Amino acid sequence: MKHVKKSVLIWYSPREMYDLVVDAPSYPKFLPWCQKGEVLAQEEGGLTARLHLAYAGVRHAFTTRNRMVPERSLTMALVDGPFSHLQGEWRFLPIGPAAACTPDAGPQACRIEFDLSYAFSSRPLEAVVSPVFDKIANTFVDAFVARAEQVYGRR
Repeated sequence: MKHVKKSVLIWYSPREMYDLVVDAPSYPKFLPWCQKGEVLAQEEGGLTARLHLAYAGVRHAFTTRNRMVPERSLTMALVDGPFSHLQGEWRFLPIGPAAACTPDAGPQACRIEFDLSYAFSSRPLEAVVSPVFDKIANTFVDAFVARAEQVYGRR
Protein backbone atom coordinates (compact mmCIF):
# COMPACT_ATOMS: atom_id res chain seq x y z
CA MET A 1 0.00 0.00 0.00
CA LYS A 2 1.22 3.49 -0.84
CA HIS A 3 0.80 6.53 1.35
CA VAL A 4 1.06 10.24 0.58
CA LYS A 5 0.96 12.82 3.34
CA LYS A 6 1.39 16.53 2.61
CA SER A 7 0.97 19.67 4.65
CA VAL A 8 1.33 23.26 3.48
CA LEU A 9 0.74 26.73 4.94
CA ILE A 10 -0.89 29.17 2.53
CA TRP A 11 -2.42 32.66 2.42
CA TYR A 12 -5.89 31.43 1.49
CA SER A 13 -8.76 30.78 3.86
CA PRO A 14 -10.08 27.33 4.73
CA ARG A 15 -13.31 28.26 2.94
CA GLU A 16 -11.52 29.22 -0.28
CA MET A 17 -9.51 25.99 -0.37
CA TYR A 18 -12.48 23.81 0.62
CA ASP A 19 -14.53 25.33 -2.23
CA LEU A 20 -11.82 24.39 -4.75
CA VAL A 21 -11.46 20.82 -3.48
CA VAL A 22 -15.19 19.99 -3.46
CA ASP A 23 -15.69 21.33 -7.02
CA ALA A 24 -14.85 18.09 -8.89
CA PRO A 25 -16.46 19.25 -12.18
CA SER A 26 -13.82 22.02 -12.38
CA TYR A 27 -10.84 19.66 -12.00
CA PRO A 28 -10.20 19.34 -15.77
CA LYS A 29 -9.60 23.12 -15.90
CA PHE A 30 -6.40 22.82 -13.85
CA LEU A 31 -5.47 19.15 -13.43
CA PRO A 32 -3.92 18.07 -16.75
CA TRP A 33 -4.43 14.38 -15.96
CA CYS A 34 -8.16 14.79 -15.24
CA GLN A 35 -10.26 14.27 -18.34
CA LYS A 36 -13.58 14.69 -16.51
CA GLY A 37 -14.84 15.22 -12.97
CA GLU A 38 -18.46 14.63 -12.14
CA VAL A 39 -20.76 14.58 -9.14
CA LEU A 40 -22.88 11.44 -9.36
CA ALA A 41 -24.99 12.05 -6.25
CA GLN A 42 -25.27 14.72 -3.63
CA GLU A 43 -26.56 13.83 -0.20
CA GLU A 44 -26.66 15.55 3.16
CA GLY A 45 -23.11 15.82 4.48
CA GLY A 46 -21.43 14.62 1.31
CA LEU A 47 -21.39 13.57 -2.28
CA THR A 48 -20.32 10.78 -4.60
CA ALA A 49 -17.88 11.83 -7.31
CA ARG A 50 -16.15 10.15 -10.24
CA LEU A 51 -12.84 11.25 -11.73
CA HIS A 52 -11.74 10.16 -15.19
CA LEU A 53 -7.95 9.97 -15.53
CA ALA A 54 -6.16 10.32 -18.85
CA TYR A 55 -2.40 10.69 -18.63
CA ALA A 56 0.56 9.25 -20.55
CA GLY A 57 -1.75 6.90 -22.46
CA VAL A 58 -3.37 5.53 -19.28
CA ARG A 59 -7.14 5.91 -18.92
CA HIS A 60 -9.10 4.91 -15.84
CA ALA A 61 -11.94 6.23 -13.74
CA PHE A 62 -12.64 5.89 -10.06
CA THR A 63 -15.51 6.82 -7.79
CA THR A 64 -15.36 8.01 -4.18
CA ARG A 65 -17.96 8.73 -1.55
CA ASN A 66 -16.98 11.96 0.15
CA ARG A 67 -18.05 13.04 3.61
CA MET A 68 -17.76 16.79 3.94
CA VAL A 69 -17.61 19.24 6.81
CA PRO A 70 -17.90 22.66 5.15
CA GLU A 71 -14.72 24.73 5.33
CA ARG A 72 -13.02 22.07 7.49
CA SER A 73 -12.57 18.69 5.81
CA LEU A 74 -13.38 16.21 3.08
CA THR A 75 -12.93 12.47 3.66
CA MET A 76 -12.84 10.14 0.64
CA ALA A 77 -13.68 6.43 0.56
CA LEU A 78 -13.45 4.20 -2.50
CA VAL A 79 -16.65 3.09 -4.23
CA ASP A 80 -15.12 1.63 -7.42
CA GLY A 81 -12.13 1.88 -9.70
CA PRO A 82 -8.74 0.26 -10.30
CA PHE A 83 -7.94 0.17 -6.57
CA SER A 84 -8.32 -2.46 -3.87
CA HIS A 85 -7.98 0.38 -1.36
CA LEU A 86 -8.29 4.16 -1.62
CA GLN A 87 -8.87 6.35 1.38
CA GLY A 88 -8.03 10.00 1.82
CA GLU A 89 -8.66 13.15 3.74
CA TRP A 90 -8.28 16.88 3.15
CA ARG A 91 -8.24 19.10 6.24
CA PHE A 92 -8.30 22.90 6.19
CA LEU A 93 -7.09 24.45 9.43
CA PRO A 94 -7.36 28.22 10.01
CA ILE A 95 -4.24 30.04 11.15
CA GLY A 96 -4.27 33.33 13.00
CA PRO A 97 -6.26 35.05 15.73
CA ALA A 98 -9.90 34.15 16.32
CA ALA A 99 -10.93 37.52 14.87
CA ALA A 100 -9.55 36.46 11.49
CA CYS A 101 -12.16 33.70 11.36
CA THR A 102 -15.08 36.11 10.96
CA PRO A 103 -16.49 36.53 7.44
CA ASP A 104 -15.77 40.30 7.45
CA ALA A 105 -12.09 39.85 8.30
CA GLY A 106 -11.16 39.08 4.70
CA PRO A 107 -8.61 36.51 3.58
CA GLN A 108 -6.70 34.56 6.14
CA ALA A 109 -4.09 31.85 6.13
CA CYS A 110 -4.67 28.15 6.60
CA ARG A 111 -2.82 24.90 6.80
CA ILE A 112 -3.87 22.24 4.33
CA GLU A 113 -3.30 18.65 5.36
CA PHE A 114 -3.71 15.95 2.72
CA ASP A 115 -3.47 12.27 3.58
CA LEU A 116 -4.03 9.53 0.99
CA SER A 117 -3.45 5.79 1.07
CA TYR A 118 -4.05 3.51 -1.89
CA ALA A 119 -3.34 0.11 -3.37
CA PHE A 120 -4.18 -1.29 -6.79
CA SER A 121 -6.44 -4.28 -7.34
CA SER A 122 -3.86 -6.34 -9.29
CA ARG A 123 -0.14 -6.44 -10.05
CA PRO A 124 -0.57 -5.88 -13.82
CA LEU A 125 -2.82 -2.90 -13.15
CA GLU A 126 -0.35 -1.55 -10.60
CA ALA A 127 2.49 -1.85 -13.13
CA VAL A 128 0.55 0.24 -15.67
CA VAL A 129 -1.35 2.74 -13.51
CA SER A 130 0.87 3.18 -10.45
CA PRO A 131 3.58 5.36 -12.06
CA VAL A 132 0.89 7.75 -13.30
CA PHE A 133 -1.16 7.79 -10.12
CA ASP A 134 1.94 8.14 -7.91
CA LYS A 135 2.84 11.34 -9.77
CA ILE A 136 -0.75 12.61 -9.51
CA ALA A 137 -0.97 11.90 -5.77
CA ASN A 138 2.34 13.59 -5.04
CA THR A 139 1.47 16.80 -6.90
CA PHE A 140 -2.20 17.07 -5.87
CA VAL A 141 -1.75 19.68 -3.13
CA ASP A 142 0.55 21.82 -5.28
CA ALA A 143 -2.04 21.80 -8.06
CA PHE A 144 -4.72 23.14 -5.72
CA VAL A 145 -2.43 25.86 -4.38
CA ALA A 146 -1.69 26.94 -7.97
CA ARG A 147 -5.44 26.89 -8.69
CA ALA A 148 -6.08 29.14 -5.66
CA GLU A 149 -3.64 31.67 -7.16
CA GLN A 150 -5.54 31.55 -10.48
CA VAL A 151 -8.97 31.92 -8.90
CA TYR A 152 -8.30 34.22 -5.92
CA GLY A 153 -5.12 36.04 -7.03
CA ARG A 154 -1.57 35.78 -5.71
CA ARG A 155 -1.14 36.62 -2.03
